[in-house]
Amino acid sequence: MKHSKKITALALAAFFVLFLFACGNQKTGVDYLVLVNKENKLPDDWETNLETVTVKNSLGDDVEVEKAAYDAYLGLKEALLKEDVHVDLDSARRSVAEQQRIWDDFTKEYGEDYTKRYVAVPGYSEHHTGLALDLYLNIDGEDVYLNEDMVEYPEIWEKIHEKLAEYGFILRYLEGKESITGYGYEPWHIRYVGSAEIAKEITDKGITLEEHLGRLPVGDVTPPKDE
Repeated sequence: MKHSKKITALALAAFFVLFLFACGNQKTGVDYLVLVNKENKLPDDWETNLETVTVKNSLGDDVEVEKAAYDAYLGLKEALLKEDVHVDLDSARRSVAEQQRIWDDFTKEYGEDYTKRYVAVPGYSEHHTGLALDLYLNIDGEDVYLNEDMVEYPEIWEKIHEKLAEYGFILRYLEGKESITGYGYEPWHIRYVGSAEIAKEITDKGITLEEHLGRLPVGDVTPPKDE
């Protein structure tokens, strides 16, 4: 009788462990190929399931990044240091709530038409994912983070871009692909796609994430030209 009770207790314990394992594996995790752009909204449960880390950059700003993307970034950064290229994170994840605040502030200050033209609609910014990273440079000990200054160093960005795929990143907004991505060329905006193999395939073909996924825009997403 005692032996039978012992077996029953062990069986229940084993069942409980398997139950917890099964529950834990119901989480699908992060979809590193998620497409968030002007026509595709951030999945509703994304922020609930996201695991991030928050770090401070050399400018003293806090930057939040999806955990695996940050680990990959550290590998990229170390590889670039060996070539005397110094980068840091300008920005990464921006919550939907934060984007809504930005939207509301711009609308109040400049009006709705201006805001629609220059500010991403809350829920439709790739920065919500935590997988999109904006880099900035450090040259001769000086931080270079303004867009108009960073574009003056194409040879440095070329070195950076050559290393991206090896660490699972792609250059997200390619030159000449504005009608597909909806954004102009940004040498500093990189996107983690989860594996070096996928990143290399996309990079070698010279295509966008939209093209890789076969999800081209339905409407006109071409960004407005500077006036």
